Amino acid sequence: MDIFSILLTIAGLCLFETITSIDNAIINAEVLSTMKERARRWFLTWGLLFAVFVVRGMLPWLIVWMSTPSLGPIGALTATFSSDPVVIAAIGQSAPVLLMGGGTFLIFLFFHWLFLEEKYFGIRGERYIATKGVWFFAVVAILLATLVWFALDKNPMIAFGAVIGSTAFFIVHGFRQNAENAERKLVSGDMSDISKIFYLEVIDATFSIDGVLGAFAFTMAVPLIIIGNGFGAFVVREITVRNVDNIKKYRFLKNGAMYSIFCLGIIMVLDSFGFHIPSWLSPLITFGIVGIFLVKSIRVGPLAEPA
Repeated sequence: MDIFSILLTIAGLCLFETITSIDNAIINAEVLSTMKERARRWFLTWGLLFAVFVVRGMLPWLIVWMSTPSLGPIGALTATFSSDPVVIAAIGQSAPVLLMGGGTFLIFLFFHWLFLEEKYFGIRGERYIATKGVWFFAVVAILLATLVWFALDKNPMIAFGAVIGSTAFFIVHGFRQNAENAERKLVSGDMSDISKIFYLEVIDATFSIDGVLGAFAFTMAVPLIIIGNGFGAFVVREITVRNVDNIKKYRFLKNGAMYSIFCLGIIMVLDSFGFHIPSWLSPLITFGIVGIFLVKSIRVGPLAEPA
């Protein structure tokens, strides 16, 4: 990769991590407002280090290592920068499975938002689809069956990757629902600051899954993912401290995040089937979609109550 591609990839990763973590920033801000100053400083300092180096650093590295165990721990970290033909072959063999799993996860996540989650309606048709929430399960079931059918003809392991992606979605979704319920208890309940810090870290880890899996649509290079997601995590912490109320005014930013997730999921699935995807496409799509919904938010003005 040339220096321009590296910088573009890092910038795209940072933006994607930021917009997919806006809900997390809002939760953090609400809980932190109920904590003492010392506990807030501890979370915003050491919690940031945990979020960057443990969650957003270790997780992509572990995913690559587990998908290609023959590389070993060091090889998983440096594989995409290696010129060793054995390493290149190993990554080439395992990458489609990883991309299919991540792409399936992201596409399921988008359809769950589109059919079942509360939202500000930014595009014609969203309101109608939201009234047909029961169809979410039919849509994702048919999608999974279709992906598995076509993947079986190419490589059974790629089909297995689609199953793993769908399984991961429902597991993470369950944890996320529990985290959202826990957040309400954190704000209104009588809990110690230490307990609140612990729950915030668990919630942060749950919300980071989208950004980590989506990062593989940008690059398979773990060091770039760590840098890009790390910058994004830092931006989210800054939003938490200073600008969360301003960010909440842009009602369609979540829409931009979800449509970006959908496009990145499609890119990952197509890549897993062998379609050539230019390295600049994922960052360009992310910047473009988020920009469109940011402009729409500015034109509409400060938000009202959710639709």
